[in-house]
Amino acid sequence: MMYILIAILCIIIIILFSTLNKRIRNLENEIFEIKKNLTDIKDNEVKDFSVNQLSPAADKNSEKDENPFETQELQAEDKIHVSPVFDFLKQNALAIVGIFTLVLGIAYFVKYAVDNNWIGEAARAGIGFAAGTLIIGTGHFLRKNYNVFASIITGGGIAVLYFTATIAFREYHLFSQNTAFLMTCLITVVSIFLSYYYKSEILIIFSLIGGFLAPLMISTGQSNYPFLFIYITLINTGMLAVAFLRGWKSIGWIAFIFTSIYLGYWTIATPEFITVYFYAVSYIVFYAFALQNYFTKKNLFPWDILMLVLINFTGVIGTVYIFKQLQYDPIIIFPSGFALLNSFLLYREHTEKRFGTAYSVFSGIAVSLVTVAFALQFRANLITCVWAVEATLLLFIWKKTELRIFRNFFYIIFPLVIIAQMMTWTKYMDAKNLNIIFNPLFLTSSVTACTAFINLLLLKKLPERRENNSRFFENIFTAVSYAIFYTAILLEIIYHISGKPLIVIFSIGMLFSLYYIFAMLLFRKKFDINHTLEVGLIYIFFSLIIINTIIAGTGIITHIIMKDIDLNYYLMYGLYLIPMVYTAVKILPGSYFFRIKLSYWFLATAVVTAVSMEAYHIYLLICSENRADMEQLEEYFTLLYLPIIWAVLASIFIFKGLKTDAREYGKAGFALLGITIVKLYLYDVWKMDNVSRIIAFIILGIILLLSSFLFQRLKNIVATMVEKSDEKIERNETDMQ
Repeated sequence: MMYILIAILCIIIIILFSTLNKRIRNLENEIFEIKKNLTDIKDNEVKDFSVNQLSPAADKNSEKDENPFETQELQAEDKIHVSPVFDFLKQNALAIVGIFTLVLGIAYFVKYAVDNNWIGEAARAGIGFAAGTLIIGTGHFLRKNYNVFASIITGGGIAVLYFTATIAFREYHLFSQNTAFLMTCLITVVSIFLSYYYKSEILIIFSLIGGFLAPLMISTGQSNYPFLFIYITLINTGMLAVAFLRGWKSIGWIAFIFTSIYLGYWTIATPEFITVYFYAVSYIVFYAFALQNYFTKKNLFPWDILMLVLINFTGVIGTVYIFKQLQYDPIIIFPSGFALLNSFLLYREHTEKRFGTAYSVFSGIAVSLVTVAFALQFRANLITCVWAVEATLLLFIWKKTELRIFRNFFYIIFPLVIIAQMMTWTKYMDAKNLNIIFNPLFLTSSVTACTAFINLLLLKKLPERRENNSRFFENIFTAVSYAIFYTAILLEIIYHISGKPLIVIFSIGMLFSLYYIFAMLLFRKKFDINHTLEVGLIYIFFSLIIINTIIAGTGIITHIIMKDIDLNYYLMYGLYLIPMVYTAVKILPGSYFFRIKLSYWFLATAVVTAVSMEAYHIYLLICSENRADMEQLEEYFTLLYLPIIWAVLASIFIFKGLKTDAREYGKAGFALLGITIVKLYLYDVWKMDNVSRIIAFIILGIILLLSSFLFQRLKNIVATMVEKSDEKIERNETDMQ
């Protein structure tokens, strides 16, 4: 009963299909007649106009259309490869789902027949091959009127043949592996021939995917990589021929992705020297593919440039990794050879006096590969160096072409560079006996730092018309780049002084940090540091000074008194005073720092802390002989000398505030004076002996009186100057009248 219902359903479907097909053909005929009538009307209208009636403006516009800018060509070519994919998916989604569903339906039918023992294993394979052939024949029958739909149908038939051959070999064992491989090769060859004959890019995409997946379908788990890559090389050669004959760019990218995956897996699984030959062959094939437009149209389009970048750096990574694993030399032969090839193309551009996109791309790739070769010769980390140089190359191409695709790839690769660099830095923990500077870890950091510096220069020279989100990423990148410089040098310094006492390591690290920020502030205009970052750096600089004097200085003095280190370390520690004084005297007056009122208070705090702590350090060095003396002297200094120092500094701040327009200095001075008095009366007097109390009160009193006298005198001077200024203005007004 069920079979009768299925037969009736099939008959109904056939009748409905034939009826709908007849109606669709009638509609097509009507549309054809309408188009023909419209064409006749347009032809008659065109005849009424003379060619000479075209306006000069139209002639100019036509000239502009015939001579577009190179960047506009690149952008148009960039869109050509992206938008048709989405258009194809939107317009043919139903057909794709339909053929996929049909293939699944055939598979489920065969499974149902197998479960009910209707057919044997050979018959199952025969049904699969017959169904695939039938579907391909249907596509061939429909190709004249429904080209795209027929290509999808034919691709589904090819998929059925691939899966049938795979199942017949893996599940039913109907033939050997060699026979299965020959069958899949035959299917691939036939499908490529059909796609070339039908002029169908969609069909050849199906064919290529099936051809690259065929080895996985018939794999038995035994690795026969040379045989596999001979097969892949043959596919890539056929791809290259079809790409040149038909100009289909998508098939080259599909082949490149599959080839890179296979080569990468083989390289990591079993590094063998024979793999290098396949890397070389793949490099030649895909380089020729990428240069197709260069030789035919004398130009490089965005996806061609991206292919050139990727094939160069994947080739370098693979070949150098194999040489490193097998301990062969020289490892720079491959990046140098690739650089030589690009230099030849660069020379070709130079001799023909073409200095456009291609010239920039070849020069960028050549310089990048030479940089990688130089770094690898000194055993720098492979992945980190290659990614860092590649990111810079993409940014360079972005600057030359202004195409977003290279900016986007730069944003993708640069975070990978940071991750790889951080992983490289962790190797300092286990490294032993590294040379100063000329060691793999620091050389890797140097490459990353140099590329980051070049990136900063490139970003600085980019056009001003950029989006806000682009500027946001660029600001983050700038901050991260400065952090790379800082961390790279700091870790190298710390590694080589790791045998010193901890306080010495901390002190040297703080000193380097201060000088690093000082250098950024000193060359802030050349580095194009904006005002916000400048003010932030100044705050960080003086914050580090406060931390340095309290922790590092006190620790150094303690170790000197305990005879753990000598006095030279304190002299070295005191070098922070040079950038501190220069910054306060030369850099701060011309910066935006003082536009924030809080900055006056912050600077006053840093000065008070530095002067107080250095006076305390010198006092301990002079008077202390052991650790026990330090505690007594510390309390004595706090009670007797510290109030005097604060009172003197408070007077200086008050005087500075009155003499200049910076009133915040005066407020800070009065605040410090108030703290000193409160400290004296609430704490110090209860800790001092009578003699010390008398001395402190007398000296502090004298300082306060002198400060008050200076304040009053300066106040009178200012008032007199104001009066004289007013009188002078009045006289000038009288003379004018």
